[in-house]
Amino acid sequence: MRIFLTCLMLLLSQAAYSQDTTSTIAVGETVETDAATAVRIRDILSELGAYSDVTVSVNSGVVTLRGQVADATQIQNLNDLVSRVDGIVSIKNEVSETTDLVERLDPAIDRLKARVTQMITYLPLALIALSVFAIIVVIGFTIARLRQPWNRLAPNAFIAEIFRQIVRLGFVLGGLVVALDILGATALLSTILGAAGIIGLAIGFAVKDSVENFIASIMLSIRQPFRPNDAVEINGDVGKVIRLTSRATILLSFDGNHIRIPNATVFKSRIINYSRNRERRFLFEIGVASDADLAAVRTLATDTVCALPFVLKTPEPSVWIDRIGYGAIFFSVTGWVDQTETSLARAKGEALRLVKLAVEAAGIEVPDTTYRIQMLGDDAPAAKPQAPVSTQVELTSVTTQADDALEVLIEGERSDGTLDDLLRDDGAEE
Repeated sequence: MRIFLTCLMLLLSQAAYSQDTTSTIAVGETVETDAATAVRIRDILSELGAYSDVTVSVNSGVVTLRGQVADATQIQNLNDLVSRVDGIVSIKNEVSETTDLVERLDPAIDRLKARVTQMITYLPLALIALSVFAIIVVIGFTIARLRQPWNRLAPNAFIAEIFRQIVRLGFVLGGLVVALDILGATALLSTILGAAGIIGLAIGFAVKDSVENFIASIMLSIRQPFRPNDAVEINGDVGKVIRLTSRATILLSFDGNHIRIPNATVFKSRIINYSRNRERRFLFEIGVASDADLAAVRTLATDTVCALPFVLKTPEPSVWIDRIGYGAIFFSVTGWVDQTETSLARAKGEALRLVKLAVEAAGIEVPDTTYRIQMLGDDAPAAKPQAPVSTQVELTSVTTQADDALEVLIEGERSDGTLDDLLRDDGAEE
């Protein structure tokens, strides 16, 4: 029994000794691991240089950081940096942002020095890239300045100038690409083009009307639906064309007023060109009494108009009964003239005068359809006797001499070479 107790005591003492040894070894290993981790973190921070004022302590895998740094971004980066080290259980970041002005300015000064040094290093290469860019741009502008190829290719001077601008822009972009390639910064080209596209889109929306006028000017300068001195009607405005500019069409009304119509409106509007054909028709109405011989009136009016020397034989004049009005039956009388030699307004007036004289001379009444109220009384004025109708017919001049004064005004304004004009006499007609 004594021997058994003695063996049991020996076994218990051996187990207690083994447990104490294991515990001592485990605590020692933990301390060594924490120390190694702290040393590793300090080495990493010392290599970075920005965390020289930061102290590191590690206890059972918990890292405690204390000290000051230049800005708040470094504090956040410190957490990310320490968390990558193996064996870290938790991080207690007690680092604060320094209030020392000198320490806060030192990083900015260092960055500025680094950029200046980099710029000085790249200066020779940048000068070479700038020289290549300038040479390409000069070549492009010299080619664009040539007159013959562009004037020969373009239908007018306005389109030729657009070609020149495209050539200039193409050479500028080409020089920019080559310069960026020399600097090894071609990635910036997509950024520049993207920004230019966004800016161009914004400008396009802001000046939509101007862009629309510009495009309409190009189309009108190519199509040329009218020429200088042409009598036209555009969007209800009637006048003679002075010039077509890059923004508007300028008309001179028959009253002598300038009419400026935006080219976008001209391009979308209905344009009536009265000067495109030499032949032009005049039309007027004449009324006769309801008891008159209508067939005889029509024949008389037709013969009278056909006998006029300024009325063309082809197309033939035409007379027809148009309508029955208040107190009269109205005839429409038409005739054609050569408007390059005969004034349309004067020809119309002279034909109306002579037709009226012929009808009245034939004893056919041309009634006055205007209603009048006459108060009769003792002192009422006596009715004036009607003057006899003269049978002598004398033609008045219907030439275009009176209209030539308006053309002289237009030619005087067109002779000013300081103003742009997209119309050409030898241009293609629409």
